[in-house]
Parts: sequence; C-alpha cells; structure tokens
Amino acid sequence: MTDRFNTFAGWLLFSGIVALGLSILSGMYFQADKHHRPHEMGFPIAGVAEEGAGSGPSLNTLLAAADPAKGEKIFSKCVSCHTIDQGAANGIGPNLFAVVGEGIAQGRGGFAFSSALSGHGGEWTFENLDAWLKSPRGFANGTKMSFAGLSNPEDRANLIAFLNTKGSNLPLPAADAAPAEDAAAAPAEGEAPAAEGSEAPAAEAAPAAH
Repeated sequence: MTDRFNTFAGWLLFSGIVALGLSILSGMYFQADKHHRPHEMGFPIAGVAEEGAGSGPSLNTLLAAADPAKGEKIFSKCVSCHTIDQGAANGIGPNLFAVVGEGIAQGRGGFAFSSALSGHGGEWTFENLDAWLKSPRGFANGTKMSFAGLSNPEDRANLIAFLNTKGSNLPLPAADAAPAEDAAAAPAEGEAPAAEGSEAPAAEAAPAAH
C-alpha cells in the first residue's frame, strides 16, 4: 500500500513539475518579443498631421489667378437652392446677386436667415466667403445651409471670383509676394540681377462694403 502511494505521489509530483515547466516555457516564447516593442505601437505618418497647416498658395494668390468661368461651373451645384441674377426671387436659399462685400445675412426680398447667420455680424469679405464655402457649419454653427462645403481651395477661389462678377465687381487682391528664399535665389545664367528696390510687395486689396 505504501509503495503504491509513494509511486502515485511521485507521478503526481512529476506531472506537476512538467506542467509548470511547460507553462514557463510557453510564457517565455509568446512574451519574448514584448521587450523589443516600442511603448506605442502606432507611429505618425510624415506630413499628414501638418497637412493644410500653412501649405499651398494663400487666398490672395488663388483669387489673383481665379477663373470666373470655372466658378460658374461650380455654381451649377448651387442653382437648386440659389438664384444669382439681379431681381430674381429667393429660393430655398437667398438670392446671391452682389453678395460679395454685402453684410452677412443682409439679403433681399425678406429672406429669413438663420439666427446663426443673422447674429454673426460682419460682411461677406473674400476671407469670410472662403471660410463659409469651406464649411458653412464651421463658419456659423446652427446655419440652415445643408451644403457640406468645398474642400478644394482653388474651387472656392474660382466660385468667389464668379460671384464677384454678379453685381459686386470688387477688385480682386494681388498675389502675395514670393517668399524671401525664392526672391533671394540667384538669377538664371545669362540673366542680369534685378535692380534693388525694383520689385515692390503686392498690396492687399480689401473688399469694399455694400
């Protein structure tokens, strides 16, 4: 009886040791690579976080090169809600004749603007129109305008240039001067350097109020 008990106890102890050993070995195998991993598994993609921050031409430069004809094509997306001709009735949205430079929520024909716009204040300057067209709800949270916005800066500039031809005709701003590093670049071979002071910085044209 004692021999059987000792044998059974021996096998039980041996089985426990084997199980413990296997557990330790498997843990070492599956956890071995953790010591070599960085604390953060994710990593930033260069250029993505900074996208749009100070990159691309300025609004002045885009407006100086804007094409009203292209803007008219973009406006075709708006005709289901807006009219643009002088004296035309309001639609779902207000008539937009001479809107550039006009007071925000001024309108005509008694159009009922949302409180988000009527309480905004200011004028439809080029900058305000650009911000509005980029994201109406970002510009005036609570606006009734359902349009999501135009993400392309060139599209916005072309559309503003077209709107400007419809009753406003404000002078578009000149393109911004080239950055200092570009202006200071050596002239091309065979080209004489420009005389000092020959290039004056472009003046920024401010839209007039209506």
